[in-house]
Amino acid sequence: MKRSTASVTLFLLLIVSVVGQVPQTPVSPTAETESQLALTASPPGTAELTAADVETFLEGIVPLQLQREDIAGAVISVVKDGKLLFAKGYGDADVAGKKPVSPSETLFRPGSVSKLFTWTAVMQLYEQGKLDLDRDVNDYLDFRIPDAFDKPITLKNILAHTPGFEEQIKDLFTVGVDPMPLGDYVKSHIPGRIYPPGTVPAYSNFATALAGYIIERVSGRPFNEYIEENIFKPLGMTASTFAQPLPANLSSQMSSGYRMGSGDPNPFEVINPAPAGSMSTTANDMARFMIAHLQEGQLDDARILGPDTTRLMHSRLFGLDDAANAMCYGFYEESRNGRRIIGHAGDTVYFHSDLHLILDSGVGFFVSYNSGGKNEVTPRTLLWIAFLDRYFPDKSASPATLETAEQDARTVSGSYMLSRRSENSFLKTASLVGQFTVSPTTDGMIEVAQLTKPNGMPMKWREIAPMTFIDENDQEKLIFKPDLSGRLQLILPYPFFVGQRVGLFDNGKVLLPVVGASLVVMLLTILLWPIAWGVRRHYAHKLELTRPERLLRLSVRIVFILNLLFVVGMTGLVIYGLTNLAIFSDRGNTWFRLIQVVGYVGAIGTLLVIYNAVNAWRSKGRRIWGKLQASVFVVACLGFLWFVLAGNLLRFASSY
Repeated sequence: MKRSTASVTLFLLLIVSVVGQVPQTPVSPTAETESQLALTASPPGTAELTAADVETFLEGIVPLQLQREDIAGAVISVVKDGKLLFAKGYGDADVAGKKPVSPSETLFRPGSVSKLFTWTAVMQLYEQGKLDLDRDVNDYLDFRIPDAFDKPITLKNILAHTPGFEEQIKDLFTVGVDPMPLGDYVKSHIPGRIYPPGTVPAYSNFATALAGYIIERVSGRPFNEYIEENIFKPLGMTASTFAQPLPANLSSQMSSGYRMGSGDPNPFEVINPAPAGSMSTTANDMARFMIAHLQEGQLDDARILGPDTTRLMHSRLFGLDDAANAMCYGFYEESRNGRRIIGHAGDTVYFHSDLHLILDSGVGFFVSYNSGGKNEVTPRTLLWIAFLDRYFPDKSASPATLETAEQDARTVSGSYMLSRRSENSFLKTASLVGQFTVSPTTDGMIEVAQLTKPNGMPMKWREIAPMTFIDENDQEKLIFKPDLSGRLQLILPYPFFVGQRVGLFDNGKVLLPVVGASLVVMLLTILLWPIAWGVRRHYAHKLELTRPERLLRLSVRIVFILNLLFVVGMTGLVIYGLTNLAIFSDRGNTWFRLIQVVGYVGAIGTLLVIYNAVNAWRSKGRRIWGKLQASVFVVACLGFLWFVLAGNLLRFASSY
């Protein structure tokens, strides 16, 4: 990363981190990482999935992960053939109090894994004939989702993350206050609709909250109570709840959440779109949920779904290509090692979790960490891949590379913006930075800079079918195909969003260097301004400018100061917001708008910079270097303005 773009990029990356579920990428290889990976290796097909072997295997990985990544604690449960095979806690739920993690007692926050309970509830009501998955969701609401694209949103769209909503983070998390009533939240936080329903996958927390509100409306019960009575109680999940704050009988069991295990514990996170991620649970309770889904909706004598409904819920609902992973009815495919696997990941600010089901083997795997740690590797992903490679190794033959690989690698190269994004607020800027960059390599393959190996280096992908590329381990696919408008799209292994090829105006690979250079010009101009004044004073040299020219010269520098203050102000607000989540709410609107006013004045000031350049070139007394300098100032302002407009940084929005 160039130093000149560091401040802007920091601001944008911080926004991305708040927005949530995106593929994480390690940043650098280390000897410790390589050592950790070596521990995951085992001869193919030699390990039997038994409780004793799983315990020995995980004991060789998880404690090292916690130590290396600075994570306080983790919990894991594994089920097989309708029974709990293994469950164990690692590290501490309370570091200062030295309280160890217990799989049966310690509550973790599984984040978006909570959505699986919302989806299960939807399928229960569908099974009872109370919900029609193909009906306009407005028919179930006491308010209206605004019409768009001449096509209604259905529950199938919501289950597949294809309702077409843009992303928003306002009021997603709060601390120290009670959550908003679910009805109030969905009525006051309706995102813009940016895609026709059923066409583009774009992960949506709001849509899940909407489904939860529909559950309330149709069942006549508050969402928490419905889940309690119809899923938790039948399955014996006695230490699970969607309630916020926690009930008195469970609050003492809650694990603290940490950014770093060596840091201070953080307050209980309140998630306003509760059906999208507010659950608190234990590993043993999650095991019971996994068993029920693996046993066609039944655990012991309790049944939460009928066999046909369970199979439907696990089936493919929406995929952009037959060869790609697809969204199911809430679950999503994450197939690997020749096995069809469905699951869901989940993140809050402090907790990071995964749930995986290997349907044909009757195996389920749940893991949750109570700290983000250093974020240099993705511990849960490494752990899951190691588990699969040990007990379910890939035995398929490696497909051959196509002869058209080099030509097609050049064809697909370019920048792709994720479909899960904000389109109508300043958060669009995060999408400019978070673009996936596809580049051909010298050996006829492609690299995607944002998809990396555990050692931090970009993965390589080779073509095995027309416009279909597979990674170096013959596991995950990237598929390139036109969308309905003919624009090339990048179909990722993660079916809840897609990469959309961008043109020049939104191309982050061009925009970031441009805005970086613009900021450098402005910053150097301001820094050198007093120095130049001091030099002129020392040598008793005066600027030969008329009074209007002096005012113009001063105005240009004021415009630069305003632009720099705008960047610093937005960056500072986001940094502050990462530890003070209330800033991303109505309480923070005033501050964001004040800073945007500064940006507006700076943007309008571009006209003065242009006028200054015109005046410089018309002036017979100005030297060529002065004229060129004035022109450079115009280019710097236009470059900065291009970035600001592309990222909607000056757009006032009550929802973002």
